[in-house]
Amino acid sequence: MSFYPQVKQFFLGKSLPTSAHSEERLSNAAALAVLSSDALSSVAYATEEILLVLVAAGSGALGLSLPISIAIIALLGIVVLSYRQTIRAYPLGGGSYIVARENLGLYPGLVAGGSLMIDYILTVTVSISAGTAALTSAIPSLQSHTVILCLMFIFLLMLANLRGVKESGKIFMVPTYAFIASIFVLIGMGLFKQATGQVSAQYPPIPVTEGLSLFFILRAFSAGCTALTGVEAISDGVLAFKAPEWKNARLTLLYLGVILGLMFVGITYLVNIYHIIPEAEQTVVSQLGRQILGTGPVYYFVQIVTLLVLMLAANTSYADFPRLCYFLARDGFLPRQLSLLGDRLVYSNGIVLLSVCAGILVIIFKGQVNAVIPLYAVGVFTSFTLSQAGMVRHWFQEHNGNWRASAIMNGLGAIATFVVLLVIISTKFILGAWLVVVAIPVVVSLFSAIHRHYEYVAQRLSIEGIAPRSYIPRPKPAVITHPAVVVVGQLNRGTVEALDYARTIADEIVAVHVDMGATDRDKLQEKWQSLESDIVLEIIDSPYRSVIDPIVDFVSQFEERHPEVFTTIIIPAFVTRNWWDSILHNQTTLFLKSSLRAKKSRVVTTVRYYL
Repeated sequence: MSFYPQVKQFFLGKSLPTSAHSEERLSNAAALAVLSSDALSSVAYATEEILLVLVAAGSGALGLSLPISIAIIALLGIVVLSYRQTIRAYPLGGGSYIVARENLGLYPGLVAGGSLMIDYILTVTVSISAGTAALTSAIPSLQSHTVILCLMFIFLLMLANLRGVKESGKIFMVPTYAFIASIFVLIGMGLFKQATGQVSAQYPPIPVTEGLSLFFILRAFSAGCTALTGVEAISDGVLAFKAPEWKNARLTLLYLGVILGLMFVGITYLVNIYHIIPEAEQTVVSQLGRQILGTGPVYYFVQIVTLLVLMLAANTSYADFPRLCYFLARDGFLPRQLSLLGDRLVYSNGIVLLSVCAGILVIIFKGQVNAVIPLYAVGVFTSFTLSQAGMVRHWFQEHNGNWRASAIMNGLGAIATFVVLLVIISTKFILGAWLVVVAIPVVVSLFSAIHRHYEYVAQRLSIEGIAPRSYIPRPKPAVITHPAVVVVGQLNRGTVEALDYARTIADEIVAVHVDMGATDRDKLQEKWQSLESDIVLEIIDSPYRSVIDPIVDFVSQFEERHPEVFTTIIIPAFVTRNWWDSILHNQTTLFLKSSLRAKKSRVVTTVRYYL
C-alpha cells in the first residue's frame, strides 16, 4: 500500500461497498442534527440581524423586534406545512430543482437549482463566520485570526463529511442537542430572573439616525428571514432517512418547526426584556448569556455549543449541496464527476467543491457575518417560491386524495415566499443582494453551456447508423502471439474504432467493462452482440465503485495466462475540441495508464477519437 492510500484511510476510514448504502441512513434524531442544524442555529444571529436594522431608529424601535419575529414564525409555519406536502408528493426526495423542473419546466428548475447552490455556499460562509464570531466574543484576542480560524473550521467540516453520512450524524448529534438544551436553559433562566425582578429597567441612550417607515420595518423583517434558511433541507434529503423515509422526514420537519419557533421567539423576547442592543465586539446571545448566567462555566458552555452548532449549521449544506450537484450532474448540467459516489458512499467531489467555494468567500469577506448577510436568503427564497409554485401545479395535475387542501397550502406558501423574496431583494439590493440577483442567471447560463457540450459529445459519439462490423472469421491460432485487452467504458464510436484497431494487431481480443452498479447489462450485451459479436465482452463488478483497480486486476490475470508474449492494453479516449472542455470529463484514461504502468504492464496504447 502506497503512502497516499494509507493517509486517506487514516483520515476518512476504509472504503465502503455499495451494498452498505442502506446502512448509511439516519434516524430521526440524527437527521435533525445533520439536516436541520442550519435552521436551528439561526437563532444565534437572526434576532441580532433584526436589531442591527432597528437600532438606527433609536431605542424606541427595538421593541418592534418581537412582532417582527412573530411574523417570521408565522411564515416559518407556512413554509414547514408547505414542505410537508412536498415530501408527501415526492417520497423519494423532492428538492426545489426536481419539483420546479418537473412541474414548471427546464429553466425554472435550473433557476431553483442555481439559487439553492448559491444559498448553500453562502450558508457555509455565514455559519462558519458566525461560529467564529461566537468564539472571538468569548476570547477577544482571537479576533485578528478570524479568517484563518474560519478556513480551519471549513477544512474540519469537510473532513468529517468525507467520512460518510452515518459518521457525520454521530459526530453532530451531541453539539446540536446540547445547543438546543442550552438555549432553552437560557430562556428558562431569563424568564425566572424577569419574574423575580432582576432585569435592567431601560435601554441606554441610542442616537436616532433613521426614521421609522414601512420600508424600514420591511428591511428589519427581511434581515430576520435568515431564520428560515435551511428549512427546505429535509425535503431535499428524504433518502437520508431510515424507512419509511417520507414519513420520518415529515415528522422531523414538524419537530424542526416547533423547536425553531420556540427558540427564536424566546431569544427575541429576552432581548426586549433585558434591553440588549447589538455590539460590534460581542454577539447578542453572548450579551444575554452574560446578563442571565454571569461569566461562569455555564456561560462559556453556551458560547462553546453555540460555536459548535454554528459550525454544524454549515453541515446542512454539506448534506444537501453534494446531493443537489448529483441531480444536476446526472441531468448533464454540471460536470459528471459530481455524480460519482466516493469511497465512503458520499458525493466527495461535491463536498470538496462546496468547501473551496465557501473558503474563497470567507477570504473575500474577511469572515465578517454582517458583510455576507445581505447576500443571504435571496437564493433560498427564490427556490422556496419556485418549489411551492411547482407543487401547486403538481396537485392540479395529479388530483390525488385531498389535493385541493394541499394545493391551497402550497399556493399560500408560494405567495408568502414570493412576497418575502421581493421584500428581501428591494431592501437588500444596494447592500449586496444585487450580486446574487446577477449570479443566478450567470450560473443558469453555465448550466446550459455544460449541457450543450454534453449533448454535442453524445451526438458525435453516437453509434446510431453504424453497421455491424463485417469480418472474415479466422481460425484460432495454435499459439497466441499478440493478445489484446480493450477497455470499454461505453459502446460508442471511440470504442468501435479502438476495437477495429485491435483486430488489425491482435490474434486474441477480449473487451472488458466495469459495472459500478449502474450498468444495464442486458442492454449493453444486446448492443454488443449486434455490433461487435466476434469479440468477447467481459463485464466485471466493482463493489467499491472503482474503475481502475478491477481493470488492473483483470489485466494482471490476463497477462499471467499469456506469460511469454506482450499483451497490448488498448484504451479508447475521445479528444475534446478545446482543452478546457476536458474539465467536464473524468480523467480515467490518465489514471488507468498510470496504474497499469505502475503494475509493469508493458504495452499500453491509447486510441484517440477526435470530436
